[in-house]
Amino acid sequence: MFHGLDLDIAHLLAGSLVLVSFMLLYQGRLLGVINIFAFHAWVLAAAVAWQAFIQGAPHLYITAAIALLFKGAFIPYVFHRLVRRMGLHRQIETVVGIGLTMLLGVALVALSIVIILKATRNTELLLLAREDVAFALSVVLLGLLMMVTRRNAVSQVIGFMSLENGLILAATGAKGMPLVVEISIAFSVLIAIIVIGIFLFRIRERFDTVDVEVLDTYRGEKP
Repeated sequence: MFHGLDLDIAHLLAGSLVLVSFMLLYQGRLLGVINIFAFHAWVLAAAVAWQAFIQGAPHLYITAAIALLFKGAFIPYVFHRLVRRMGLHRQIETVVGIGLTMLLGVALVALSIVIILKATRNTELLLLAREDVAFALSVVLLGLLMMVTRRNAVSQVIGFMSLENGLILAATGAKGMPLVVEISIAFSVLIAIIVIGIFLFRIRERFDTVDVEVLDTYRGEKP
């Protein structure tokens, strides 16, 4: 049985991940987005490690270690190298203004809380962890919002990975994930990063930009 303090700390860490997701939405500089994503992964690692402690699930420590080392260190390092080698613009263009984006983010968080609390009201499953699941859904929706409101391909990829962090938080906050799922997710993300890096280099080489709005103007003509 969980104690009140255990749940309070779990909610604090999950809520902190939502706050860092808002920081990702607010940040307008590419290097800043990469650094905040690293912090996003650190908070996720702390949340998962705490779930491992209160659930008595040692395999979740592996999930926390993967998030900390892989997403909190390796991926940001790779993106920093990509930004330097491709000479990308440091200011990120947005589809809508930052103020409107933040308001939409607040609305999505409220929607997540309403949906999860209503969906779990009459069930015996996860009554103690439903707040964490609501926070996790908020992180997922905020990641989607970042993907659709950013024009830079790198920031869209980071939005996708922050979305995946929300899925991990939901799984670990519920009943945990089997170890094989955690490892397969880590390898899947690693392969995705390699493929994304190759495509970004090719896009930059071919079109001299990774701004998706500029790419929309091309219709397949040869240079």
